[in-house]
Amino acid sequence: MSPNRSVTVRFRAADFRRKLLAWYDTNARDLPWRKSRDPYRVWVSEIMLQQTRVAAVIEHYHEFLRRFPTVQKLASAREASVLAAWSGLGYYRRARMLHAAAKVISREHAGEYPATSDGWRELPGIGRYTAAAIASIAFNEPIAVVDGNVERVMQRVTGTTLAGEKFWSLAEALLNRTRPGDFNQAMMELGATVCTPRSPGCLTCPLVKLCTTRGEMETEAKPARQSKREIHYALVRQNGSVFLVQRPRNSSLMAGMWELPEISRADENGELVMTVRHAITTTDYTVHVWALPTSTRVVGEWYSAQRLPRTAMTGLARKILRKAGWLTQPPA
Repeated sequence: MSPNRSVTVRFRAADFRRKLLAWYDTNARDLPWRKSRDPYRVWVSEIMLQQTRVAAVIEHYHEFLRRFPTVQKLASAREASVLAAWSGLGYYRRARMLHAAAKVISREHAGEYPATSDGWRELPGIGRYTAAAIASIAFNEPIAVVDGNVERVMQRVTGTTLAGEKFWSLAEALLNRTRPGDFNQAMMELGATVCTPRSPGCLTCPLVKLCTTRGEMETEAKPARQSKREIHYALVRQNGSVFLVQRPRNSSLMAGMWELPEISRADENGELVMTVRHAITTTDYTVHVWALPTSTRVVGEWYSAQRLPRTAMTGLARKILRKAGWLTQPPA
């Protein structure tokens, strides 16, 4: 092994690789994107999984591929359709960049995918981690990945506080170059399911005999405290349609997405029809929804119930309309 010069590793890399891959072969979760090495499916899953829980991704992954089964279908779709299929996953810039990259692959590269991480990094929205993940899983390129799960595993196993390039150097030194895609997924899987931020399952860890700290090393910063806020929305209905407003195109959050009109406080002319909870980053919202008369003083548009599933709405708007019975069918 050729460990990073500033990191002392007290085990043989061969033992690390063998134990980790044997564990992964037996214990890997049965996730839909692992059933294929198709670059398009690997790519879509990697973008969806950024900053999103696996459980939330699974349903959206199937639906997204149903609507856009190929990169050509995605490239030719309207942005609004892509955002509508993405609704509920949040961080909508990911969807816009995925759409933009699909256009580059389809129109400038005749549908051919890059076979290397360097090639993937030339596409919109593809960073170092994502490029390495796609290239190693779909094309077997011997290149390591580093995400939060991998960082935690390496720091706990070595008992060393690492940062920046030291993570990448050590990950490259540990990488199984014969099965790089499986190895990278195994590292992430171990961090996600066993070597967790709090209460790691050391007794079931395949690397426990190689681990320096056995879970005792603090590797995670304390999460930011959640702030609380109450907000009010108007549910305005007329002749089988509901009134929506569009967020500004230059908004830093969910730009261009459609939502219910926000009102400043409870409306004495309305009826409280529901209260829902909703969380965005570090804020927990208590959302009060008021049924109001059809008159409104804001600029917006009427959407029929049939049109709603294909509309690029915020996750909160989709949650409210689903609970109100206005959104029951999947996008066509």
